[in-house]
Amino acid sequence: MNHTEALRLPSPSLKSCRAVLIPDAGMSTLSEDYFRSAHHLRAEGATHTLLIEDGDGRALRVPLLVRPIEGTPYQDAISPYGFPGGRMDGLSEVSKDAVDWTGIGLVSLFVRDRVSGPRCFAGGTERNEVFFIDSRRPLEFQAEARRQMRRNTRLGYVSTCGPAREASHEEREGFKEVYRQTMVRDEAHARYFFSDAYFEDLFSSPVAWLLTTRAPDGGIASSGVVVASDGVLHYYLGGTADAHLSRSPTKNTVFEAMVALSVRMGLPLHLGGGVRPGDGLEQFKRSFANASSRLHTHEIICEPSVYARLSEGRGETGFFPAYRAQRG
Repeated sequence: MNHTEALRLPSPSLKSCRAVLIPDAGMSTLSEDYFRSAHHLRAEGATHTLLIEDGDGRALRVPLLVRPIEGTPYQDAISPYGFPGGRMDGLSEVSKDAVDWTGIGLVSLFVRDRVSGPRCFAGGTERNEVFFIDSRRPLEFQAEARRQMRRNTRLGYVSTCGPAREASHEEREGFKEVYRQTMVRDEAHARYFFSDAYFEDLFSSPVAWLLTTRAPDGGIASSGVVVASDGVLHYYLGGTADAHLSRSPTKNTVFEAMVALSVRMGLPLHLGGGVRPGDGLEQFKRSFANASSRLHTHEIICEPSVYARLSEGRGETGFFPAYRAQRG
């Protein structure tokens, strides 16, 4: 959660919007969009809704996970994983300066916004570049990628796509296996090793699709899950079996089956970005994309004096909130 500079807020007397924290597991934010669905909020363990009201009947509702700050009597909050943004009932692009944050009982907030507007709050911190395949724009895969996809098809690799909740037990288990192999291979943070219960919530969503590429022997070589949220089809989770890495079957899963699904649905396909700017994963996705954007997050300090006291001695790590940065 690197940031450039968190917002320090002026006097509440200048505010025109009121913030309220509702302990409802995020249910006030529900919509048909995956990242604000009951499936995702339950999987992520959302605890609250942040309600912003402007006094004219307009509201913004943001799902949150409220967390204790270890060793203190205080709490802070973070958005669920993904790109949840908020449910906008007439209110969006809110100026953070216009909100009275006092009284919600949080030291700070870290909000993950949508990949495309409108966004919850005005401004925000620009983060990773993320990439899209938009079938409404000219699309031309690189010659090498096309060659590899044709080769895999010729060898007998076959891709299928269907609603995740209709997938067979074998397809679901195969997805989990290749996903976890990929996380181990990439030395991913423990946070990305999701539980079986998490995957069951994901698979049961009506706006999730499971794509599977099988090797010539029938085994699952590559698999991915895409979800629909806020007018975009998101490549959410995926992986490739260790035994099939050299064939790059992900190109068939993602860049044939997923593109075909996005064309059929009339939605741009969001591929995400790299782990770090300029890394191999980013370059791989950039090579297929025909559009890009930036992720936006919002770092809000609700109680400046408490935040400053908790952050003493942490130095300028660029991490938000600073008091959660690793020492040393």
